[in-house]
Amino acid sequence: MYSSNVADAPQIREPLHAPVAHLIRDGVVEGVHHGSVVVLDAEGQVRLQIGDIEAAFYPRSALKPVQAVAMVRAGLPLDGELLSLAAASHSGEERHLAGARRILALAELTEDRLRNVPDLPFGTAVRDTWIREGRAPSRLAQNCSGKHAAMLYTCALNGWSLDDYLDPGHPLQQAIAEIVEDLTGQRIARVTVDGCGAPLFSVSLGGLARAAARVTTAAPGTPEARVADAVRAHPEMASGAGRDVAALMGAVPGLLAKDGFEGVEIAALPDGRAVAVKISDGADRARVPVTAAALVRAGVDPSALTAFAGEALLGGGKPVGAVRVVRALDPVTGSSPV
Repeated sequence: MYSSNVADAPQIREPLHAPVAHLIRDGVVEGVHHGSVVVLDAEGQVRLQIGDIEAAFYPRSALKPVQAVAMVRAGLPLDGELLSLAAASHSGEERHLAGARRILALAELTEDRLRNVPDLPFGTAVRDTWIREGRAPSRLAQNCSGKHAAMLYTCALNGWSLDDYLDPGHPLQQAIAEIVEDLTGQRIARVTVDGCGAPLFSVSLGGLARAAARVTTAAPGTPEARVADAVRAHPEMASGAGRDVAALMGAVPGLLAKDGFEGVEIAALPDGRAVAVKISDGADRARVPVTAAALVRAGVDPSALTAFAGEALLGGGKPVGAVRVVRALDPVTGSSPV
């Protein structure tokens, strides 16, 4: 379906984002969210694009399924909920912490070998409880601890050094970079450091969508299929209770979805239809309805996505408006929300 050739790196420039969602208050556009959107059909061709899908950008945690594929290709033997956790931006629930400990135990390691940044749990309710109990930030509670535990396990299995596993020149990170380029079909534009301390690879939004499609269309038993199967079967291990990305996978059978900080999301179906979204201001209130609308444009039944149409805007405690996607994305024959 896709060429095995790897194209040049995307250009590093100011992205030419376009309006993708409006904040409507009583019929008046109060705010505008800019961003970029790409929708691929089952043959990997661009069916819809808004904004700039070719400029270099950082996919943040939306790249985690690709990183997990790289680790499985390097011998990581996880499946099921633990492999889903390896691709997670988890909420810090006890099942997430216990899962990260299980991965470390398989590697005969303890959590003091983790090199991610100590943090409070990402999930609001979990974090509030954590604070009430007087617990300090920890590496295990940080939302990327599953990925880091899996990275350490992969290193231990391959005899690679552990203390410097986050160095971009480390064999693990070199292996991940190779798979990023393989699945996106393009060279990496720049390598920086993500919030958790791991290397972060800059690609294009179009390349990210291609990678998502490559993961969901891979043959059964391949590393790509194992990751897709694990996340789809255990969506709350890759996120948390009540998280929108888990709810989206529950609403659309066979869908693989992954969010990332700064308004990034991928979603791909088993036949290769895929979408990728970047909201320029990082707002989740725009990311969710824009992703849902893009999926409708990809052919998903709109009735399955009504819960993701956009959160209500309140005035005096009562709904007076909502976040609504722009005309080009609106699934109702391209009608305008204003």
